[in-house]
Amino acid sequence: MKIQNTHKKAAGLVALLSIICAPYAILAQSATNADIPRLPNGRPDLQGTWDFRTITPFQRPSDLAGKELLTPEEQEAFRLEELERRDRDNFTDTTTTGDYNEFWYDRGQEILDDGRTSLITDPPTGRIPALTEAAQERNEVRRELARDAAGVEVRPLAERCIMGFNSGPPMIPSAYNNNVQLVQTEDYVLIHNEMVHNVRPVKMYTAEHREAPRKWEGDSVGHWEGDTLVVVTDHFARDTAFGNSSANMHLIERFWLIDADSLGYEFTVSDPATWTTSWTAMFPMRRAELPIYEYACHEGNYSMAGILAGWRRLEAMGQSGQQ
Repeated sequence: MKIQNTHKKAAGLVALLSIICAPYAILAQSATNADIPRLPNGRPDLQGTWDFRTITPFQRPSDLAGKELLTPEEQEAFRLEELERRDRDNFTDTTTTGDYNEFWYDRGQEILDDGRTSLITDPPTGRIPALTEAAQERNEVRRELARDAAGVEVRPLAERCIMGFNSGPPMIPSAYNNNVQLVQTEDYVLIHNEMVHNVRPVKMYTAEHREAPRKWEGDSVGHWEGDTLVVVTDHFARDTAFGNSSANMHLIERFWLIDADSLGYEFTVSDPATWTTSWTAMFPMRRAELPIYEYACHEGNYSMAGILAGWRRLEAMGQSGQQ
């Protein structure tokens, strides 16, 4: 089993942080607030470790189609239903292996305070747009390569501990390690995700993207719009670790301080080679009490050798491609 969750419930452990948020129509605005912490140069001080746990679904559940907001009465019932649905201790399917029980998960226990039924804010359906035909064909090729398991290079990036899970880019709340550290200098903003332990540099000294060499996390360039940090990322190394996206994904992220301890985060994804239209998600982050911990994905990780050895065995038995 991979040792992935390094920011777990360290002994009884830290009380779960509720994500505090104002109505998202307000959050989506570029805030200019005299009360937020600032650097000597006057820019908002976004530095620190931020926790983005929430059990609000990324996409709106089908049984809530057309319902953007929950009433105050509905919110608590929905929260309890989500906790019950996600509780791994309730899973009775014994055909899967290598999973964690509920103790190891750290997805939080709260939905967003505004009662939204999805983190996706656009399109209004609250769901990711349909895949293009090209994307569907590309995904089938990926599945075929994964089934053949010809070598390490065709395995998913997350499986190889390179990129993925909730680290993005863009970032999305997930099962655990929902923490990101921001560091600001005059020339860079560093986005350090606990998951995968990746550091993404955002260049603040130029508006030009570097086309080569291409990196897994793309090339990020930032600028300020009022008190909102805008990060534009292009030129990914190849089909990215994010969803079904292609190397040509265009990503715009926005960070702003709602107050001293709350950070707004919004991103818009555009990838005509993958989705029929662009789409946007937004959620708040809460200042964390704990630092970033090392992500130990490869410590004692025998998964890759085991996966490939299993496929080589199947090939020797003449059964490859039949699973």
